[in-house]
Amino acid sequence: MDTEAAINKLTGKFIDEIAEVTLQKGRRAIVTIRHTALLSLSEYLFKSEGFRFIIASAMHTRRGFEIYYHFSLDADGIILSLHVILDREKPHIESLSNMFSASNWIEREMHELFGIDFLHHPNQEKLLSEGNWAEGVYPYRKEFK
Repeated sequence: MDTEAAINKLTGKFIDEIAEVTLQKGRRAIVTIRHTALLSLSEYLFKSEGFRFIIASAMHTRRGFEIYYHFSLDADGIILSLHVILDREKPHIESLSNMFSASNWIEREMHELFGIDFLHHPNQEKLLSEGNWAEGVYPYRKEFK
């Protein structure tokens, strides 16, 4: 399968959940989705198309809290990143930890550093900061003018 074929299958099935698709250089694509569709798209990529969850990454921008969930179809060298933008005031999204145990620690880290609430996460206890900063302080949050 090539990147365009993977994107066409995904957009054909989830057209109402996808806001934008950006093809990157090589065999990469970023698919911006509604945050409420994360579980269904992730499950589809994993169970129906054979992608594996690699990692997630987050950043705080003027648009809100952005998370990229990176998936790989190893046999074909394709990397798809599901991109969500969360609310600036109360960022929350369903956890992938119940589907992919590999997402457990990165979600805990994003919760701790950004204050993103991962709904139904099995253990959102502190991972890095015990005693390093006050409760409710999220060191990677930015102040925008």
